Amino acid sequence: MKSPMVRKFAFHMILAGHRYSKAGQKKHALRCYCQAMQVYKGKGWSLAEDHINFTIGRQSFTLRQLENAVSAFRHILINDSKQTAAQQGAFLQEYLYVYRNVSQLSPDGPLPQLPLPYINSSATRVFFGHDRRPAEGEKQAATHISLDQEYDSEYSQQWKELEEQVVAVVNKSIVLSNFQPTQYCLNKYSDNSRFPLGVVEEPITVEVAFRNPLKVPLLLTDLSLLWKFQPKDFSSNNNGETKELITCGKDMIEAEVISEFLINSEETKMARLKLFPHQTGELHILGVVYNLGTIQGTTVLDGIDSSVGLQAGKYISNGTSVRGRQDLEIQGPRLNNTKEEKTSIKYGPDHRLDPIITEEMPLLEVFFINFPTGLLCGEIRKTYVEFMNVSKCPLTRLKVVSKRPECFTFGGSSTILTPLSPSTSEHCSAYKTVVKHSTSVCSLMSSASSVDFGTGTGNQTEVIDVPLPDSVLLPGASVQLPMWIRGPDEEGVHEIHFLFYYESIKKHSKMCHRVLRHTAVICTSRSLTVRATAYRSNALEDEKGEGDNMLVFVDVENINTSEAGVKEFHIVQVSSNSKNWKLQESINLSEDKDIKLANREKGKLCLKAVRCKNFLGKCFTFWNNFFSNLILTSF
Repeated sequence: MKSPMVRKFAFHMILAGHRYSKAGQKKHALRCYCQAMQVYKGKGWSLAEDHINFTIGRQSFTLRQLENAVSAFRHILINDSKQTAAQQGAFLQEYLYVYRNVSQLSPDGPLPQLPLPYINSSATRVFFGHDRRPAEGEKQAATHISLDQEYDSEYSQQWKELEEQVVAVVNKSIVLSNFQPTQYCLNKYSDNSRFPLGVVEEPITVEVAFRNPLKVPLLLTDLSLLWKFQPKDFSSNNNGETKELITCGKDMIEAEVISEFLINSEETKMARLKLFPHQTGELHILGVVYNLGTIQGTTVLDGIDSSVGLQAGKYISNGTSVRGRQDLEIQGPRLNNTKEEKTSIKYGPDHRLDPIITEEMPLLEVFFINFPTGLLCGEIRKTYVEFMNVSKCPLTRLKVVSKRPECFTFGGSSTILTPLSPSTSEHCSAYKTVVKHSTSVCSLMSSASSVDFGTGTGNQTEVIDVPLPDSVLLPGASVQLPMWIRGPDEEGVHEIHFLFYYESIKKHSKMCHRVLRHTAVICTSRSLTVRATAYRSNALEDEKGEGDNMLVFVDVENINTSEAGVKEFHIVQVSSNSKNWKLQESINLSEDKDIKLANREKGKLCLKAVRCKNFLGKCFTFWNNFFSNLILTSF
């Protein structure tokens, strides 16, 4: 038996449909094209499919079969079309015209699902909180986290460990079994198995990835998020129970609307949409809603071509647009833990679009004033840190944790009042320089107790209390604290991570604390190597004529290679700090001798060390020995 010639059948059905259409037999023409479509569909003949779908759409619209017409035009747009830009523009115009007629039949019905543009739901990112303020002159805002930063799993693990460490210290070395790190930015790589937490009156930003598969631009107008909200009261007065509240509209959630959003031909573009919650409860972000249209293809306004990215008010719509929606459907990660999950296809939950809105919490902003980016190894530089509470709630228990606690320390509570101009060069130094008169002695002594050293307790800890006045920062208040930065001993580029931890005075059932991240980058270059050797000497006597003193030999070498622009070092002073010893005058050095060390030069100093007997080991004794007319007061 001869095999059936299916393609010849389809070709003749198209010819018949064309003849029926010429004869005004619209129903017969539509039947012929539909039968031919059954043969061509899915065979890779995209141009033939586009032609048949376009004809089916027009014939269905003529016969008032609007749903079939919309379906036919939809297939033209969602398939990878090989049509020219002009032809795709014509198809899009027909689709918008037909869709508008369909929507007019039921104006009060649900919004239709639009096929364009494509949305990559898995690439959706959610950010909780305000956008950080940029640098203001000498002020550098804490880097924290934003949507502009790429996700780094290694960094995320480091921040998690720091937060876990400070939480354990706050809870008296008890690591909570249900500890979950604070997540401000959620994406496809983050752990989205639990419901994220948002805060009342703080925006929630959703970044949606749009892709335009056509060769003509798409213009989205009145673009906003589609959401569902269930108000609940999470206050501690309800003993953990929630109660339903009755509100509606903008009293609960306010959605930001983007008036125009242009996606050029075959472009992938991100849209950042915001929601502003005004009540506590459970929020569900469902999708996006917008008007779909296009622009006049050859329009050029004010010298700006239509192929350039979106600029508000620069584009003219062709007048045809339809209102619709697209849902954000995110599939969770593939489960692969148990044997059952490995032998089947199961996916876990993804709750990045289902945040829980909690009560108001304090919000901290941190600014670093004249923070150094380049230091010599071991160099100490003074800077200032400004802490600002921009919320309506007071914050307390402010702490900072870092893996490099040896590189910084804060001033004590007695130095909270900041000078009027912390930008002056004197305030950027860890020392105060004064001129020594010719009649002055060559050494200077002072004493201080351990509490004068700020937050240090003698043991190096990675969690440091920030000395706020009265341990509280009120709403709208700010305070500047001096901070000393020490350059790491190894040359190169160093990243120092600061994690600021703080709590609200009022306890919350959902959110116990908040954190703020900052990463400082410091480039260090080689400077001096110092080696001190002490020798006991009974021949040396102190001011009381007693022995048991020591000679201290200090070997200094300049290992700098001029990469930091430093040609030579001047040794103008040697300072000591001890509870039991003090360094007195140098031996065999002429007065006001300037000690210079060029590259690779070495120097040797000999100092006398005597015991301190005035303070009985209760205080630290600072002693400075000067070799020039300048005195650096380091205490």
